[in-house]
Amino acid sequence: MQDQGSAQATEDVDLEVWIDQELCTGDGICVQYAPEVFELDIDGLAYVKGSDDELLQQPGAVTPVPLTLLTDVTDSAKECPGDCIHVRRVSDKVEIYGPDAE
Repeated sequence: MQDQGSAQATEDVDLEVWIDQELCTGDGICVQYAPEVFELDIDGLAYVKGSDDELLQQPGAVTPVPLTLLTDVTDSAKECPGDCIHVRRVSDKVEIYGPDAE
């Protein structure tokens, strides 16, 4: 679970998320947490979805994290068994949740 301080610290910051399919295990935990943002494709791997709900299949594709789904997306990154979900600030590309978070 995310603590209140982290949520407040990121509320006014634009965030984006992407998935490293090379590390994805296809467990679908991300889809369970945030089906509006993540989807499993026919290859069994998770991908992010664009604002038009289209699956973004190109490697490194990013999508904005809606503020209303911030907790669900960050929980996905924390619980992902493949450690393949990356959430970063748009402004400086610094990862704040995921395997490369500082």
